Amino acid sequence: MIRQVVFGVVLGIAQAAVSHAGQIPFSQLTAEATLPIQLAPGAAASDDAVWLRDSRAGTVVRVGAKDNKVSPSVSIGGKPCGSLVSAFTSVWAPSCGDRTVVRINPADLKVTGKADVEVADADGRIASGLGSIWVVTDRKGIVTRIDPDTNQPVAVIHVLGGAAAVLFHGDALWVTSGSGKTLTRINPNNNEIVELIDVGPEPVRLAAADGVVWTLNRGDGSVTRVDTATNKAVVTISIGKDVAAGDIAAGEGAVWVSAPGVPLVRIDPRTNKVAQRFTGDGGGAVFVAHGSLWLASGSQTLRVDPKLVAAMRP
Repeated sequence: MIRQVVFGVVLGIAQAAVSHAGQIPFSQLTAEATLPIQLAPGAAASDDAVWLRDSRAGTVVRVGAKDNKVSPSVSIGGKPCGSLVSAFTSVWAPSCGDRTVVRINPADLKVTGKADVEVADADGRIASGLGSIWVVTDRKGIVTRIDPDTNQPVAVIHVLGGAAAVLFHGDALWVTSGSGKTLTRINPNNNEIVELIDVGPEPVRLAAADGVVWTLNRGDGSVTRVDTATNKAVVTISIGKDVAAGDIAAGEGAVWVSAPGVPLVRIDPRTNKVAQRFTGDGGGAVFVAHGSLWLASGSQTLRVDPKLVAAMRP
């Protein structure tokens, strides 16, 4: 039986900060590899590959982490949406075409099963952690927990309205509530809400690294830093409304944001300030995996050394 859980707690208050950085033409960025497939938000990494969704073709694509080889695409029987996740010897892909979450065997690139749940937001995120797959299945505020042994829901958790993205980091599940300005922390051991954290307006996308969760806030084009040890919003960094609807990733010593027309913004977590801002054609998706930064560039994906990016100057 599916178990319903509702629980509430304390609010945290974020602090505001404004940062500026010099402009760098995106055309000056040198890629280690250029892949003939468009990077969409929500890529996933496995031990030896990066997995991308191609919504136009209705497929999921594997890219080798060592050789950048693009394998034959996997048709999932519908339009892939949301994000992918690699967990439990499988790659999981929401399908907005048939309202399921599809399970792919990475060894033979075949679909092996489906979970009969629908991702609530075609632009949202799913997550894995503590033996489960987690999906926002209703934007009114429902997170569904899926057992990978049966591919079936085993619990639902009620959160604040506008829920869109989930992320597993540390020992907790984190959920954005995009209709307000709240990040929800859930204890996956008992499916109960631990904390409601006040962040920037309309937090939609999430990233995490090194004990910090970052929210990209669509309401005002800002990024909020949340300390997972204290459940407090430490600072909110203004990056501009032109990046508000973009994508966010964390890792390799930085927080990265990408949007069309502003293909890359790098935030230095040591200073909580924007260190670089690239302008020009490209952008809209960013991903960190296998020591590289992966960026959308029109119909292609660029694989870039993040250290070289950090060394660039206006």
